[in-house]
Amino acid sequence: VQLVESGGGLVQAGGSLRLSCATSGSTRDDYAIGWFRQAPGKEREGVSCISSSDGSTYYADSVKGRFTIARDNAKNAVYLQMNSLKPEDTAVYYCAARYSGVGKLLDEYEYDYWGQGTQVTVSS
Repeated sequence: VQLVESGGGLVQAGGSLRLSCATSGSTRDDYAIGWFRQAPGKEREGVSCISSSDGSTYYADSVKGRFTIARDNAKNAVYLQMNSLKPEDTAVYYCAARYSGVGKLLDEYEYDYWGQGTQVTVSS
């Protein structure tokens, strides 16, 4: 399984970005996909995930109501729509995959495959 993130960039506070995670191989509904972020000097934290099979979505409290995760099986992609961005959202964002994952999987150790990351910078 290979994952490639895109869509990061520089945006002003209050703005929006949509991150994409392109997946190779037969991921589709068999894999849970998570989005994580890591700011300088901080540990990697789980932001959102979408379960395999039923497509349930989960969010960290810090982004709930502002971020939306969605899967497009036809395009082998998972998206993270980020609205009302804040300077504290600045980080490198990673997508990750694990086979047959359900539930709120926001711990990095629960994932087996990772992308290279994309930088998101929110200016105040």
